[in-house]
Amino acid sequence: LLPAEAEALVRALQGSELRDIGGQGWLRQHEYVEKLNMHGVLSASAGQEQLLTELLVTHAKIPVLIGELISVEIWKHKIFPLLCRLKDFKPRSTFPIYVVLHHEASIINLLETVFFYKEICESAEDSILDLIDYCHRKLTLLAARSTKAQAADSIPPQELQKQAEMMEFEISLKALSVLRFITDQVDSLPLSALTRMLNTHNLPCLLVELVEHCPWSCWEAGKLKKFENGTWHLVPPDDQVKMTKLDGQVWLALLNLLLSPECQRKYRFDGFNKSQLLKLRTFLTDVLIDQLPNLVEMQRFLSCLAVSEPAPPKKDLILEQVPAIWDHIFKKNSGKWEAIAKHQVKHAFSPTEEELKLQARRWAQTYSLDMLEALAPDKPRCRVCGVEATKRCSRCRNEWYCTRACQVQHWQKHKPACNLMA
Repeated sequence: LLPAEAEALVRALQGSELRDIGGQGWLRQHEYVEKLNMHGVLSASAGQEQLLTELLVTHAKIPVLIGELISVEIWKHKIFPLLCRLKDFKPRSTFPIYVVLHHEASIINLLETVFFYKEICESAEDSILDLIDYCHRKLTLLAARSTKAQAADSIPPQELQKQAEMMEFEISLKALSVLRFITDQVDSLPLSALTRMLNTHNLPCLLVELVEHCPWSCWEAGKLKKFENGTWHLVPPDDQVKMTKLDGQVWLALLNLLLSPECQRKYRFDGFNKSQLLKLRTFLTDVLIDQLPNLVEMQRFLSCLAVSEPAPPKKDLILEQVPAIWDHIFKKNSGKWEAIAKHQVKHAFSPTEEELKLQARRWAQTYSLDMLEALAPDKPRCRVCGVEATKRCSRCRNEWYCTRACQVQHWQKHKPACNLMA
């Protein structure tokens, strides 16, 4: 995006009413978010994300994005189940509903990209409490996730529920990164935010659960698989002790929350919390510390904790702020859930064939192939032999090949799809 385009999109961001989710105006808003998200990822990979950060701070849009995140989360839990039970709900309705589910993923991905900067965290102001609560809910889902259901790589596109579960997993991993960036700024957070993280939600113990059960790692048929860059990968035996980015996020968040003097002054080191934190000593091996040397300080802290009784937390907070966005949406829509579902199935989730085609054309413009290729972590592979590819079908521009011979060999299989795409 050109600077003027990025600024126009940021300016256009605004909060949505729950009943408007899935409507035409809301879909345009999703396009703005998606374009900013892709722009943010590409800019970050080139080390140039400062412009987007400045725009979001200048126009005070971080609270708006957090509000959108909470709205979609409430919609998923309160409206979506009611929609599915309505007799007017049609199969084609899954198209815009999938976009609603994707909207949450786009916003949390955008926040993950920009929350690295201190000014972004500060510009969230009171809405940081809602974001902390949101991240806590996602991390709780992550900790409770069944490891047996993790490694489902191939999910049929018609099974919306399975798609939603996989997306929920990826959103939770993004929330973990956002929370870690928030903990980087513990010294500049509001007092209520720190109290909420440490004592209301007991995030240190929740992070210990994630270290213990590591939901982005599982064993399948005697082989270790880890989730990285959006897919599950088999891990060679030599790399099994290697720390992943997600492991690093958990350990860095724990370092921020446990070693900060302000956090130590506020956290309740009671019997339960102390016993949970001491479990970390098992995982602090020499191999792990070599990869993240700061963990030596954690090791020293846990050794002291094991033989001492820390002073009880100082109670100096009389008035505590509470998250406003979640409560506001619930109070405003309480008792109207079914009416909202009926309104949406009639006005948002029963598109005509022409409306679907129009929306598909808009998505084709938003998700251009060149943009998606730039975002892809891996280079394209030949459809026939799997080696790195440099050529692709000039007609549909969807399939990649290493040589002309492979393209000719695959043509009879590819022809029907090519005709449809073209």
